[in-house]
Amino acid sequence: MSDLDPKLTFDSFVVGPANRLASAAARRAAESPGTSYNPLFLYSAPGLGKTHILTAIAHKSAGASSGLNVEYMALEEYLVKLEGSLQAGERDGLRGRYGDLDILLLDDVQFLTGQPEAQEMLLKTLDQLTAAGGQIVLASDRPPADINGLDARLLSRFSGGLIVDLGTPEYETRVAIINRKAEERRQTLEPGVAEAVAKAPLRNVRELGGILNKIFAMQDLENRRVSIAEVGKLITEQDKAADLGGGSDEFGDFLSELASSVAVAVEEREEAWRKALRETIDSAERQGFSTVRLEALQQGGEPKGWEKTVERYKADIHRLHEIDNELERLGNPWPEAAQGVLEDPDRLDEAEALLTSVRERQRPFPELGDGPQLHDLTDFESIAVKAAAQLVGRDRPEYNPLYVWSRDEGIARQLLGAVGRTYRESHPDSRMAVSSVTDFASDFIGALGGGVAGAWRERWWTVDLLLVYGIEDLSQTERAQDEFFHLFEALRRRGARIMLVGDCAPSAIASIDDRLRSRFEGGLALELSNGSPGEIHLVYPEEAKGEDKRFVPSLEQAPGSGGEGREPGPSLAPVAATEPPKKGGAWFPSPENVVVHWPKLADLMIEELE
Repeated sequence: MSDLDPKLTFDSFVVGPANRLASAAARRAAESPGTSYNPLFLYSAPGLGKTHILTAIAHKSAGASSGLNVEYMALEEYLVKLEGSLQAGERDGLRGRYGDLDILLLDDVQFLTGQPEAQEMLLKTLDQLTAAGGQIVLASDRPPADINGLDARLLSRFSGGLIVDLGTPEYETRVAIINRKAEERRQTLEPGVAEAVAKAPLRNVRELGGILNKIFAMQDLENRRVSIAEVGKLITEQDKAADLGGGSDEFGDFLSELASSVAVAVEEREEAWRKALRETIDSAERQGFSTVRLEALQQGGEPKGWEKTVERYKADIHRLHEIDNELERLGNPWPEAAQGVLEDPDRLDEAEALLTSVRERQRPFPELGDGPQLHDLTDFESIAVKAAAQLVGRDRPEYNPLYVWSRDEGIARQLLGAVGRTYRESHPDSRMAVSSVTDFASDFIGALGGGVAGAWRERWWTVDLLLVYGIEDLSQTERAQDEFFHLFEALRRRGARIMLVGDCAPSAIASIDDRLRSRFEGGLALELSNGSPGEIHLVYPEEAKGEDKRFVPSLEQAPGSGGEGREPGPSLAPVAATEPPKKGGAWFPSPENVVVHWPKLADLMIEELE
């Protein structure tokens, strides 16, 4: 709840005919959760206030009663947590997590498409919350009936509550929104400016905010008021842009004991294979390792190839210890995931996968090479330099994201590099990622191929400053474009800073998702015409040079569960072992309602809700 934008409240939400029903229903859900219109399903085109309303519900319900348990998340976060629970075999774990909520707010529900596990879990969560008197509010960019592949049971639950859309605000509401935003920003507009902006052919409130950000930026940074004529020029320019194209230790002693147990002479009353298995099992159990693989061989007569099985078992334990050492060196961000895995040789593949994911999660980003900082850019337009300085300042930036474009993209890249170097000097402990769109897409493809997409996302989603150039190349991507949208949303919710650079205005980028375009335009978009061009020079850490080893396991072996049929791997060199891990524990990774048909819904409900 602490990460919610404090400005997005019901008091700051301008109500008009196009959103009156949605606003009234949302207030009822916040003030009396679970008593009516449950679930409440809001939908609209991007940029018309769905996120504002969900955040306002969270603020209102928390303020009304501090005892309410409220959770607000986007669907991608729900999917990440669901994936973690399923991988851990905890199908009911996620369900239990949300069963205690008073209000669940879930955004971007349209991404349920192609997610049958998520749909099943959401269905159970809705039923559990509804039975307990909890309130569910969902938001989507389309009505439930238009969400492809939506489970009929979910559609029935959604229809059993209240489904309401938020329309595009009409002229009077747009004027009121503009005046409200000016008051919030302590800005004074020249007479007629609000009306001129309200008449602009904008598609949503987010784009309206983008024009206002440009006006407020000019007034802030140039210490003057923008005239009506300049507003017309700004709108005209936007229209034109749209036309542009060692030693012994306990673990070592254990391995020595395992090795010597196989070579011990046969005692007179016990067969060699039985004694070898028994002593190996006893020793392994004292250390806390699972011995299921060996116990299965004790039944019946002498198993074929038992010597090889014991040697394979020893090699797998040795590899588990190597993995444990490497995880400790890397600073494993998911210690719960290692519990149980590192004590079971039959789960060696899972341990290898965990190590690969941790390597990906901890992989450092390349750093910017030496070059000018913002104060060195004396030949650049002052408004752009000042806006960039605000982006990397100590206070929360007003203009975020900052989108800078130039027909000579080298000029915009020079500014982006200066932003990164200035931020690095003033925020040395923060995480910064600099990348071209092409490299971002290649990095994502590599993560998919290596099976570490989840760790890849967590690596990118935790940066404090994201600098991306060549943004126009998004039009040449498909899946990477969708990933960039989720990254943008995750960083925006965290309050991270974002700067994007391209060779054209957002409206002129062909073949990109309108959700991305509206978010680019919802910040501050500036065209650069002055300045010296430059290139982005990235310095890669020593460990990232040469062959990319993110997805290559250090022990060659056939994939599988480590049973008797597995071929022994190569001989293993001794490792500098640390204290063996404490064994024990389990793997807990961190990750009917009646359908009522209202003939005239708005006429029947506005009076009741208000």
